[in-house]
Amino acid sequence: MVSDINYWSKVLKRLFLLALTVIIILICFKLSVFYMPFLVSFVLALLFEPIIRLLMKKWKWTRRLSSIFIMVISILIIVGILAWGIITLFKEANNLLEDSEMYFNNAKGLIDSVTQKINILDKVPEELKTSIEQVESNVVNSFTSGITNILTGITNWIMEIPNLLLSVFFSAMALYFLCTDKIYMIDQLEHHLPEVWMKKLTKHLKEIAKALGEYLRAEATLIFVSFIISLIGLTIFNFIGLNVEFPLLAALGIGFVDALPILGSGTAMIPWAIISSLNGDIVLGISILGLWVIMSVVRQFLEPKLVSKHIGIHPAFTLIAMYTGYKIWNVWGLILGPILLIIFKNIFAGILDKGVMKAIFDRQS
Repeated sequence: MVSDINYWSKVLKRLFLLALTVIIILICFKLSVFYMPFLVSFVLALLFEPIIRLLMKKWKWTRRLSSIFIMVISILIIVGILAWGIITLFKEANNLLEDSEMYFNNAKGLIDSVTQKINILDKVPEELKTSIEQVESNVVNSFTSGITNILTGITNWIMEIPNLLLSVFFSAMALYFLCTDKIYMIDQLEHHLPEVWMKKLTKHLKEIAKALGEYLRAEATLIFVSFIISLIGLTIFNFIGLNVEFPLLAALGIGFVDALPILGSGTAMIPWAIISSLNGDIVLGISILGLWVIMSVVRQFLEPKLVSKHIGIHPAFTLIAMYTGYKIWNVWGLILGPILLIIFKNIFAGILDKGVMKAIFDRQS
């Protein structure tokens, strides 16, 4: 009887610790979203650390001088890329809004011609005519709503620029202190936290940072390669006279879709090629398919080397994590779900290796 009480008390303790750990992880994840500028600074500091050490070792610079040098170079590169990207995006977005009226008139003209042809036929039921008219009305309303949403989104984005600049300021200052005063911060943590906590925290942080860093670096590399290939290809299409009016916008859209695990760039490019071919632009359709094939071949060649060996998670679980993330955080959850899955996997690696039920209910553990 006493052994049973001891056994169930151990089981309840394990379940409580497991639940408490999950709650703490979720709270930390929520806090990381709230303190996003500081999280970005922390990630950048991890990326800058090997370069800072290299400069300190090779050129005998101090940590402060090495950190300032790396930050200045990085800011110049980022500002240059952002300036080019923003100018190009505004130009293409403006052209898109100017051409939207033409697209609307073409769509409305097509629906009107179909409606007129149907009205010519006397035997067409009134219900079908009403349905066609309803479709035309829905298209007009959807188009008007879409344009309104785009303009509202641009306005909201402009209104958020002061907040964005403030976040960038905090992020830059935090990055500076993280890079220059890393040793001091670690000493302060060791001073205030118990030694056992510090050892476990350091161990888990190193493992999570390594696994998550490798995954994010691999995914970022793949997305960047896909974006560059699509941008170069679409720019060439635009240069030779094919109907690609917004290469940067299209490349950004393809890159975003390619960032979503499992889906890939084909989700955007294949429908684009089909629609172009159905509209009579077969050359553009074939060109887009050819570009997609090139991107897929390059990704299939790079992905096993960059991603597979670092994740160690079956695609089915990745899919579940994406769906769960989507239900909680909408579109961003498609990216955050797999990241959170990797964190859980590394924290509970011991339980998973032994078997979850065995680790909780086994009398021998």
